[in-house]
Amino acid sequence: MALPLALLRRCGKTVLLNMALAGLGRDGVPKRALIEKRPWLVASLVAGVSYWLAAKGQVPGLWLIIWKGAGVALLAAYAWAHHPSRNARLLALVMALGAMGDMLLELFFTAGAVAFFTGHMAAIALYFGHRRAHPASSQKAAAVTTLIGVPLIGWQLTSAPEVALYALGLAGMAAAAWLSNFPRYRVGIGAMMFVASDLLIFARMGPLAGSALPGLLIWPLYYFGQFLICTGVIATLRKRGEFDAG
Repeated sequence: MALPLALLRRCGKTVLLNMALAGLGRDGVPKRALIEKRPWLVASLVAGVSYWLAAKGQVPGLWLIIWKGAGVALLAAYAWAHHPSRNARLLALVMALGAMGDMLLELFFTAGAVAFFTGHMAAIALYFGHRRAHPASSQKAAAVTTLIGVPLIGWQLTSAPEVALYALGLAGMAAAAWLSNFPRYRVGIGAMMFVASDLLIFARMGPLAGSALPGLLIWPLYYFGQFLICTGVIATLRKRGEFDAG
């Protein structure tokens, strides 16, 4: 009896594997590939990951700037595809301002910082609209520590008041994300990755000016932080029934 049961289990696994390869679910209904269901998201991943590799090469400046902006701009398009929801539109604005900041930083650094700061304000508005009803003491402590610590670190790294002011907006965004009712292990962690990326930019202005470490880590932390924020918010809004779009 053991042999037939083992054979059946093996056959069952083989069937499931073949269905998966054929794009079928357990019920035999055809499944759409990720690129068919989320084309903007797949395009964003391709642009975001390839930019990090292209930035090490000899791509002409203007094309590289456009390439840099494409990753998060496509996240904005992904969020905007859910336009029946006001919150999805606000998220699309946050991502669009981030993409604008990405490109402007390469041309006019201050203008890029202003675009990011404006995006942080829009993100705070989004997160405040979804405040967690009863945050734990540890969550409140983490938010307060972020709100105070990030501007202080920015000041210590650069001694520039304008950096400290920008860092206050950055910290407010991350603290608001952490206290929102969006999932902390996606949206909250994504916001903290954004913070870490910017702190490395500040460090590159000061103590890490000659180090290769910021160049290796800034973009992956930033892009995947934005990716987690965008997909985490959209998944939560969909789960709460704000829209039915893919």
